[in-house]
Amino acid sequence: MGCSGSKSTTVSNSDQAKSKADREKLKNSKIIFVVGGPGSGKGTQCDRIVKQYGYTHLSTGDLLRAEVSSGSDRGKTLSAIMERGELVPLDTVLDMLRDAMVAKAAVSKGFLIDGYPREVKQGEEFEKKIGAPSLLLYVDAGSDTMVKRLVKRGETSGRADDNEETIKKRLETYYKATEPVIALYEGRGIVRKINAEGSVDDVFKQVSTALDALK
Repeated sequence: MGCSGSKSTTVSNSDQAKSKADREKLKNSKIIFVVGGPGSGKGTQCDRIVKQYGYTHLSTGDLLRAEVSSGSDRGKTLSAIMERGELVPLDTVLDMLRDAMVAKAAVSKGFLIDGYPREVKQGEEFEKKIGAPSLLLYVDAGSDTMVKRLVKRGETSGRADDNEETIKKRLETYYKATEPVIALYEGRGIVRKINAEGSVDDVFKQVSTALDALK
């Protein structure tokens, strides 16, 4: 039993050392949380930011899919979790985000963390494990606008979750989870609300103003 405890302590110390080293690599990085409902256009804005500012765009959904496709041990574990209909543990999601960020830390101008955090705990754990955000971009369109955009997308995409009733439920879930997150970071003065009702160019002008103000 003594050996088992010793091994566990060694692993724990090793994890802590890696975590500390990774945080050090990322300490000067600009980290931007990008929050917005389905149909807000945040993905399009992230693409524009990448082109103009040289940031790295990271989406937890994309990272999970890539890991599963890779066939790695972690990917196989994730695949089994998702097949059971369970949520992927937050620690695992954060490990993947951190690994992706560290891999680009030397060459990236900053990081766009797309659709994250979805709840307050996710934001708090991100800060413990990775670092604090410089900014939260809140890409905000009215619910009517988002419903219209998604219904229109559904007409061409054939996605089953793009019918009006399902969309309204998704928006309700999104608002309920997001409001406390926005309140948390508004308290720190780092939320920049972007009016996403206009054209892509009009919205990007607001985004650029927010990013250009970062030191």
